[in-house]
Amino acid sequence: MNKQVIKDYEVNRDTIAILPAYHSDYYSIVLERDQEYYVKQTPIRLIKEACLEGGADYGGRRTAVIHKLGVQSKVPIPVNPLDQIFAFPTHSPKLHECSWIFYHHIRSIRVNSHEPTQTIISFKNYKELPLSFSYHTLEKQMDRTAYCIVRFSKHPENKPPQLGA
Repeated sequence: MNKQVIKDYEVNRDTIAILPAYHSDYYSIVLERDQEYYVKQTPIRLIKEACLEGGADYGGRRTAVIHKLGVQSKVPIPVNPLDQIFAFPTHSPKLHECSWIFYHHIRSIRVNSHEPTQTIISFKNYKELPLSFSYHTLEKQMDRTAYCIVRFSKHPENKPPQLGA
């Protein structure tokens, strides 16, 4: 398959994950429902630009989540709450290995039976993504993000979607 490298990418409702790339021509691999993009921007740069497009800067969104949830590390981000785009980091966003996962696309998570230190995320489009990330930590990140969705959604009756829905 011929990889098409693009300069810019705009996070949208089809974005399911942004992964770091270890390549000289691009810095991120963006997974969408039906596409894969190789982007010349880092994952954190893509998240920061998406936050601005969503109406606030990354730092402000992060500070608000810390205030509301009381968490200090691996803070979930309401990238664009009006479009219901919420993401969480797998590691500290300062680290190169940090991936960003978009909550509304997750169907389920499970421990990799062949590699117990990995967790597999199953997305609603039936793609699977193995990550070197503990199941417990991923579950905690999902819980934090669900709470973030409830706290930052425009209407109080909005609730996070159930996994598998």
